[in-house]
Amino acid sequence: MRRKPLFPPPTDASGKRLRQKGRQSFTVLTVNGRVRLKRIRWQSPQGAQTPIDRWLDVAEATISQGVRELVCRLNAGSSSFAAAAENLRRAAQLRLSRETLRQVVEQEGRQVLAAQKSGALTPGWSAADCVVTEPAATSTSSASTVTATPAATSTSSASTVTATPANASTVTAASANASKASSSASPSKSSASARAKTRVYFGCDGVMVPLVTDAEKRKRRATIKHKRKLRGKKAKPLPPLRPGADQAFKEFKLVVYYDDTRRHRLVEGSQGDHEAAGRLMRRQAVRLRLDLADEKIGIVDGAPWIRKQVARQNLPLDALGLDFYHLAEHVHAARRVVFGEDDADGKRWASELLHTFKHEGYEAAWAKLLDWRGTLRGAKRKAADALLGYVGERREMIRYPEFVAKGWQLGSGPTESCCKALTARLKGRGRRWDARNAEAVMALEALKQSGQWQAYWLIQAKIPA
Repeated sequence: MRRKPLFPPPTDASGKRLRQKGRQSFTVLTVNGRVRLKRIRWQSPQGAQTPIDRWLDVAEATISQGVRELVCRLNAGSSSFAAAAENLRRAAQLRLSRETLRQVVEQEGRQVLAAQKSGALTPGWSAADCVVTEPAATSTSSASTVTATPAATSTSSASTVTATPANASTVTAASANASKASSSASPSKSSASARAKTRVYFGCDGVMVPLVTDAEKRKRRATIKHKRKLRGKKAKPLPPLRPGADQAFKEFKLVVYYDDTRRHRLVEGSQGDHEAAGRLMRRQAVRLRLDLADEKIGIVDGAPWIRKQVARQNLPLDALGLDFYHLAEHVHAARRVVFGEDDADGKRWASELLHTFKHEGYEAAWAKLLDWRGTLRGAKRKAADALLGYVGERREMIRYPEFVAKGWQLGSGPTESCCKALTARLKGRGRRWDARNAEAVMALEALKQSGQWQAYWLIQAKIPA
């Protein structure tokens, strides 16, 4: 008697059994080496089917998920795809050509972009997780007493800051007595200020990426055709030529959200224009529930397109500040023109002006700049005018005394570090990229910077239905 098969033939939608077409060999590159498999193929009116492939890997992939993750990790720390292929061979005894490795990395990066856009890849944190551990009221009062100057106008202890620096102990004692009296007079207000707060920072910037121009692509295509012609053999047709960039460098946009400790961070990049960056700002803000944070602060370099998109997307920010170090760069650029590179008086002037910006605010610093400009002529006055124009255009963003009083950061260092990290693999001698491929490689690095690496690969590990 014939034994009943353990696994009956699969059926189509109508319930009709599919016809067996025999076994077919199939190889998969895994972290344990190349594995050869044999599976049954079934014929249906819609075409051949191999149900077991859905369990082996996604879409009959010939490279397993483990290898794809390993390839992406090694590529991030390599100077080229050839170096990454060699590192893969030496570290894991797996052989992939440079071209295959490039295709794997770029395809994986495009899948990351698709997961980010669709919402399948969630941030893993929200504004409610960004708790400020140190009470803001205590840190504000202590900071104002330490950094007080005769001309300062600190918001927390303006009545006691009029003392001279020599009486620092008197200032501290007066501030302590004032705070003690206020706390005894209104205990409910003190307890409210001491509660834990949630604080989220927003950053955005542009970074230049080297691209392959359209002329370079056409030259490469002509070279390949010429080599094929000399070979004299029939070859597979070349894929359609995608247009290249119109210039050798293009500005990519980055959007970053982070907390005080930078343990929570969400980074995404785009090859799109400022409109695409604006949509990215809004999308991330919604997913992080930015509107629920107690304090929402933007710190940017003051580029007009960033300010325009923040306003256009209606980001729920409490304040949008100018990065203090970008302001310092412009102050020192004017100093070098007026005073010279190493002049001691010039350095003292720049230091005093920046101190005024930080502790007294825009109006006091603007008055100093106007008085200084009146003493200059010729090229030196033009440098002063350029600085005045830069500062005046960003008047609403220069709120450093308020930021210091509330314990907010003044610099966009986290955003700048993300710019360097996301483009580290893209920049270097001889490196030129297609824009969509550069964006894909940036997406993989953004996974690491955002702490989403494991979450993404867990999504990829799910067996399709």
